This record gives sequence, structure tokens and C-alpha cells, in this order.
Amino acid sequence: MPSPNVEPRTRTEEFTIASEHLLARVKELIHEGNTRRIIIKNSSGHSLIEFPVTVGVVGAVLLPVWAAIAAIVSLAAHYTVAVVKEEPPAQ
Repeated sequence: MPSPNVEPRTRTEEFTIASEHLLARVKELIHEGNTRRIIIKNSSGHSLIEFPVTVGVVGAVLLPVWAAIAAIVSLAAHYTVAVVKEEPPAQ
């Protein structure tokens, strides 16, 4: 049994995505379940939006996030998405 004082290990993945696929990909990442934080950066590497993904967040709670992402899509053609994920504990 893991100790309650041990911080979960995390890893960060980054990938580049075209603007027309950004919103759909963010929705997929949220539904994966092990995603802790999503950061969307422009082509220059500047962070445009960063939000935590908590377990049980659905629907109306994410409406402002969807609106912000939709507004960001019109700014540029390509984005980098950084995803912080929780790794399962080492056995």
C-alpha cells in the first residue's frame, strides 16, 4: 500500500497540433483520466492558457475553458500542447 505522504510521479508530454484539431484533442486528453494539467502554447513557445484537470470535472464547469480554447484557435495555425500526466506508482 502506498504511503499517503508520497507525491505521485508526473511526466510531461508535448506535441504540436494544428488549430482545427486543438479542441478535439484537449477533450480527448481530459477524458483519458490520468491528465493533471494542460498547457497550450503558441508557435513561439509562450503559454496562452494553462488549466488543471481534476477528477470529476465535466460539462458546465469546463464551458469557460472551451470558450477560451475556441478563441485561441483563431490566433494561429499551430500550437504546442504540454500535458502533465500522473504516472502509476512503481511496483
